Amino acid sequence: MKTILIVGIGAGHPDHITIQAIKALNRADVLFVPDKGAAKADLAGLRRDIIARHVTNPAARVIDYAVPQRDAANPSYGAGVDDWHGALAALFSELLAEVPEGGSCAFLVWGDPGLYDSTIRIVERLRATIELAIEIIPGITAIQALTAAHGIALNRIGAPVHITTGRRLGPVEEDTIVMLDGQTAFAEADPDLDIFWGAYLGTPDQITIAGRLGDMRDSIIATRQAARARHGWIMDTYLLRKRGEG
Repeated sequence: MKTILIVGIGAGHPDHITIQAIKALNRADVLFVPDKGAAKADLAGLRRDIIARHVTNPAARVIDYAVPQRDAANPSYGAGVDDWHGALAALFSELLAEVPEGGSCAFLVWGDPGLYDSTIRIVERLRATIELAIEIIPGITAIQALTAAHGIALNRIGAPVHITTGRRLGPVEEDTIVMLDGQTAFAEADPDLDIFWGAYLGTPDQITIAGRLGDMRDSIIATRQAARARHGWIMDTYLLRKRGEG
């Protein structure tokens, strides 16, 4: 039986990786690095940097794989994601041929595998036809990197925190973390909210902006657009909270 290690590698800084994750990567016979094309080559490069810094197993092989594109034109977001996960599961099944019987492989997952990442769901699809052992190693999330960068606590005393995507952002009634917001949904939110925004968190390119949303909104949008044009990609997240509470 083969073992799949789904390893959280943190939000971008090579030092985010935990000792548990380092030990897992050094157990792997094969380390899989996703290639999302030239525009996102930096992401593959950061994974390779982590491997170069922390993996000392001379027998480990590093294999790149091309990530299929999700059909963004599909009118059903859920169906589009399901089709994309199916394509990835088929690809992962092919990649497992590179793993010796009784051996293990590692998928290096940005942040934490349990938070807005689909690797666990994709690998679970393989169990329908392949006998596998699966181990999940947690990692530092962009949320933790965001609050550390701004020097704030995520939650206020006795208060909840809501985590959602830009696609699902509605009226903000409680402290809200927003991830995967390609549409800059914050632009339509209450301008009297406070925003704590960050991009490329934990990397040398980290950018942070904070303040009253109505005062910072245009600056964040312009900064985001410029950064995306410069790098070819952007990963950002933010916290919205009512002003003066707590």
